[in-house]
Amino acid sequence: MGELTPSGGVPTDRVGGLLYSISRVLALIGGFLACAMGALIVASVAARAVIGWPIPGDYEMTGVINGMVVFAFLPYCQLMRGNVMIDFFTLRASARAKALLDALGSLVFLAVGVVLTWRLVYGALDMYKSSDTTPTLSFPRWITFPFDIACMLVLILVTAYTLAQNLGEVRAGRAPRAKAAAR
Repeated sequence: MGELTPSGGVPTDRVGGLLYSISRVLALIGGFLACAMGALIVASVAARAVIGWPIPGDYEMTGVINGMVVFAFLPYCQLMRGNVMIDFFTLRASARAKALLDALGSLVFLAVGVVLTWRLVYGALDMYKSSDTTPTLSFPRWITFPFDIACMLVLILVTAYTLAQNLGEVRAGRAPRAKAAAR
């Protein structure tokens, strides 16, 4: 069973460390893509102001890049337990109950991740077979799907890891680690 450090939530075991490294690289790629998307938007707005028309296909590329950004951040967010939680209902709950709810949340998120990955694969194959492209730039829509699917596969591994963490917390009767430091 891997352990999270109480202060930062960074895993200290080998599996967790590997998942952390991969998730961090994906998050950095996501950050770079978000910056590139911002630069594209600024350039398009500036072009509209200066020359009277935007960069052709800016809306299409923003949509494509935005999808990649979201998928890139998911594994890191899950590993760092950064997903939105509503603690109002669990303030008076026992440590074991909180850990059990976290385990249930991880299990549901794991199931959702598996289903989304499965459908992404089918969507990518369908778009590839039909040669689906964006209207303005004729950018092949399937081309970002391998990256998105890879991010989702990492998310599945990370979620299975965090589920194992949660079940260990349930057995030990202790509060979830990343949240224990905040309380």
